[in-house]
Amino acid sequence: MKNPDIYLPHEAEIIERIQESSTIYTLRLRFTDGKRQQKFSFLPGQFNMVYLYGVGEIAISISSDPDNKDFFDHTIRSVGRVSEAIEKLSKGDRIGIRGPYGHGWPIMEAQNKNVLIITGGLGCAPVVAMINYIIERRNQFGKLKIMQGVKHSDDFIFKKRYEEWKKSPQTEVLVAADKAVSGWPWYVGRITNLIQKINVTSEDIVMMCGPEKMLEVATQQLTKKNIREQNIYLNMERNMECAVGHCGHCQFGGLFICKDGPVFALTQVKELLGVSGF
Repeated sequence: MKNPDIYLPHEAEIIERIQESSTIYTLRLRFTDGKRQQKFSFLPGQFNMVYLYGVGEIAISISSDPDNKDFFDHTIRSVGRVSEAIEKLSKGDRIGIRGPYGHGWPIMEAQNKNVLIITGGLGCAPVVAMINYIIERRNQFGKLKIMQGVKHSDDFIFKKRYEEWKKSPQTEVLVAADKAVSGWPWYVGRITNLIQKINVTSEDIVMMCGPEKMLEVATQQLTKKNIREQNIYLNMERNMECAVGHCGHCQFGGLFICKDGPVFALTQVKELLGVSGF
């Protein structure tokens, strides 16, 4: 029998609740079993299944630093029945956690190299953990370029976080809004258009998450700039219900997002990007 821990949720207590925006919140959690908390380990880009008794469970990226053994964070956007129910919880409430699952971002491959992180839309939790990881270990990586694309300038909700990131050495922050209000200090246009204006090298490591059409166009722009396909990594999104490749909800061609991803090298998935039905 496989390790039963991959199937069973374990109790965790909410030790802090942080409202990031009107629809996004972060739950800071700690397993009630102290030994489990100390043994809990993950990589940036991996996810947990977050379970609420009587409601259900959802797959959520872990957004905290893996070296922090005192707690772990989940940044959640309220978009459905389960996330909206979890949003009503407060400090001291308890939920179930099982995980971590999947493959994370390519930390070893990115060591001592320039890193370009691109995210589109409101949900950037999958890359937040990796950005923070690099910021906290700045001397282990080369230049860091962070690019965020939003539909409207009003959707740029993590202003303080981006302000802190750009204070880090050798770190550049670029934000693009399809539409913007007067006085918007960043680029106006699609994030994929902004990619055409940046300087990169063929050895740079790229990590991206966002709508699949954005990922498809962005990879085309990046490969035109001679970035190697094996250096481009994508966080793919699907409805993950079991997290262990049994239910088939997240099947992506012959792959499963939950156990083969959610982070893939472009070389693994390029033939499936933009293909209807996958």
